[in-house]
Amino acid sequence: MFMTVKTGFIEARWPHKEGVPLQDRISAMAEDLKDDVKNLQKEILLKNDGYGVPAFDRMLNPLYRGTLGDPDGYARVTGPCGDTMEIFLRFDNDQINEAAFETDGCGSSAVCGSFAAEMAIGKTPDELLDVTGDRILKKMGGAPEKEQHCAHLAGETLQEALSSYMVKITSPLPKK
Repeated sequence: MFMTVKTGFIEARWPHKEGVPLQDRISAMAEDLKDDVKNLQKEILLKNDGYGVPAFDRMLNPLYRGTLGDPDGYARVTGPCGDTMEIFLRFDNDQINEAAFETDGCGSSAVCGSFAAEMAIGKTPDELLDVTGDRILKKMGGAPEKEQHCAHLAGETLQEALSSYMVKITSPLPKK
C-alpha cells in the first residue's frame, strides 16, 4: 500500500509500513520532499543562472560567515555595486589558520566571500597573493557575468586584509 502526496508539481509515493507511527512516516516524507525541492532548485539554477555546482552548493550551505575578534588582518571594501565586504584573518606561524567574512550584499557576494575565506586558510602571505577574483570564480565553478564583480570584490577585500596584516607585522613597535 502506498501513500501519495501531491504538492504543486511534485508527486511522491511512500510505502505505507505497518507498525511505523504516522509521525515518523510524515517526517520521512518531509525529508524526501526537502531533498526533491533542493535537487529541483539546483537543476533550475544550473540551467538558467550560470553558477557552477560548487557555488550552488555553497549557497545552500554557507561557510566561514561571521567575524573574528581581534583579527591579525582585516579589511572592509565597498564595491562599485554598493555591496560591502569585510574579511577577517588570523595567522599562526605566518600562516592563516582562521578566516571569516561578512557582507551586506547579495547572495553572490556571500558565496564569493565564503570561497575567499576558504581559499585563504592554510596559506602564507606569499601564497595568499595568488587568491584573486579570477581564482575565486574558478573555484566556484563560474558565476553569471553580471555577478562576477562579487568575486573581484572578495579578492580585493582579501588582499586588503593581507595588506593590513603586513603593515601590522612590519611596523616598528611604538616606544613607551
